[in-house]
Amino acid sequence: MGLAFVGAGLRPAPTALRRRLDGMREVVDEVGRRVIVPAEINRIVTLSPDLTETIYALGLEDKLVGDTDYCDTPPEAKLKPHIGSAQTPSLEVIVALHPDLVLATGTINRLETADALKRLGIAVYTTYPHTVRGMLQSFEHIADVAGTPENGAALVKRLEARLVALHAQLESLPMVHVLFVEWIAPLMTIGQNTFIADALRWAGAESMILSKQNWPRVSLEEIVRLQPDYILITRNHGGTDDEELNELRTRPVWRKLLAVERGHTLMVDDEMARPAPGLIGAIEKLAHELHPEAFSVAAREGSWRIEGESKFHQPAESAIRCKECAR
Repeated sequence: MGLAFVGAGLRPAPTALRRRLDGMREVVDEVGRRVIVPAEINRIVTLSPDLTETIYALGLEDKLVGDTDYCDTPPEAKLKPHIGSAQTPSLEVIVALHPDLVLATGTINRLETADALKRLGIAVYTTYPHTVRGMLQSFEHIADVAGTPENGAALVKRLEARLVALHAQLESLPMVHVLFVEWIAPLMTIGQNTFIADALRWAGAESMILSKQNWPRVSLEEIVRLQPDYILITRNHGGTDDEELNELRTRPVWRKLLAVERGHTLMVDDEMARPAPGLIGAIEKLAHELHPEAFSVAAREGSWRIEGESKFHQPAESAIRCKECAR
C-alpha cells in the first residue's frame, strides 16, 4: 500500500509552463518531473481509475483513448480500450494507442512505468495529491496540461463551493472519533497524514489512531481500549461485503466495542479512498451519517441540491481500495 513514487527523490511541484517550441511545451508535474507535451492534446491514456473519472468530470472523455482494467466510473469508462492494470500496464498497448499524453498518479503507478514511456517518446504527466484541496489543484493541473484550463476552473469552482457549504454546516460541531478499517486481517488503519485522513476531517471525523505510518497495523485489544465513536469499513476485492460486516459484528471481541453495540459501524462509500471528483459526494454522505443533527433542517426543507446536482454521489458498484484501482 506504499506510494510508488516515494523514495525517488522527487518533490511535488505545481504545474508550470516553461517554454513553447516547435508545437511543444514543457511543464513540471506534481512529482517535480519536467515533461515535454504537445501544445495540442487530442489523445489521452489514463493509468488509474481516479484519473479516468477526472477526465470524464472535465468533459474530456472524447479524448480518452485508453484506460485501465479497473476503470469503472462512470460506467462508460468500461467501454474504453484497456491497457492493463495500474501496476502492470502493457507498454505495447499504450504505444499502439498513439497517445499525446499519458496521465499517471504517484499514489499507485510505478516510477518505472513513467520512465519506460518517456524512453519511448511518450509524455507522462504525474499527479500526486496529498489532501482534498491538493486533489482540486490536480484537477486544474490536468485540465491545463490537456489544453482546457477553463474546464478545470469550472469543475473546481463547483466542488469547492460544496466543500465550503459543508464546512459551514460542521464547523461548530466536535469531531467524531473513528476507526477507519483499511484491512481486516491483519487489522490495518490509516495514518494521520494520509489523503483519507484529510477527507475524514472534511466530513467532521478524525482517526483515533495517531501514527506517522500511512497504513499502521493495530490490535483489536487496542481498539477496545480506545473505543471509537464509529467504525468505518471499506470494501476490498473479494473481501468485506454487507454479509461479512454483519458477521463481523457478532464476533466476541468486536462485540466489546461500544460502536458495534450501538450500531455505529458503517460501510463507507467506495469514492472515499479515491482522489477523484466523486470524493466530494462521498465526504458529504459520510458527514450526513456521522452528524445527522447538522443536516436535519436542510433535509426537511429539501435544500440538499446545489446547481441542479445531487449532493449525494451514487458511485457504480465496484471494489474498494487496492494498489491496482486506488480504492
